[in-house]
Amino acid sequence: MTNWYEGPLASFDTETTGVDVEHDRIVTAALVVQESPGGPVRRRDWAADPGVPIPEGATAVHGLTDGWAREHGRPAPVVVEEIGRALADTARAGLPLVIMNAPYDLTLLDRELGRHRGASLGDYVANAPLLVVDPRVLDKHLDRYRKGRRTLTDLCAHYGVVLNGAHDAAADATAAMLLVRAIGDRFEDRLAALTPAELHLRQAVWHAAQARGLQQWFNRSGSPEPVDTAWPLRRRAEEQAA
Repeated sequence: MTNWYEGPLASFDTETTGVDVEHDRIVTAALVVQESPGGPVRRRDWAADPGVPIPEGATAVHGLTDGWAREHGRPAPVVVEEIGRALADTARAGLPLVIMNAPYDLTLLDRELGRHRGASLGDYVANAPLLVVDPRVLDKHLDRYRKGRRTLTDLCAHYGVVLNGAHDAAADATAAMLLVRAIGDRFEDRLAALTPAELHLRQAVWHAAQARGLQQWFNRSGSPEPVDTAWPLRRRAEEQAA
């Protein structure tokens, strides 16, 4: 019997104008699909003109400039609509969707859909919910006492996954997908018996525990930064206040 992480997987990633999910914008995005380990990777890429300047700090990370976005990007409302529909198609096909640090990419997409289409990501996937696999949440739960950073680059190095062209949406999405396969192989005894739907629910619980631990650390350090326990989509400000 094929384990879920040995079967078809999709993976999604974005490059954006910054790290504020409520206000920053998508510049590029990619959705990749692989049917089995070692098989060919199909990819779909998007480039958007975000309609706002791309800060120098963001350009320093991913290399995307205002000029590039104006030349190669399509209108943001068109792009986010296509992305929403593509993720909905992935959900209807029953494919687990790998997203490294899912609350970032999915929340930013959700806010972009609200900004440009007057809809939420939930509206697009209402009939077939996303089954998200977040390698960051998996690794923090399965190897919780390991020291060190847990960025995509760090996790790829730890699990022996090659990451070519970091901070390119398709490259990062592909690496995250291969990372999930590697994590599945290493922790087969703890992951193989779970269905993608069961794993999705468990990750929400694991992430909440991880977020509470981080919040306690911030509190002890005197940091006022709040940590959202919601996964794979952050709550809106009004929901957090309620």
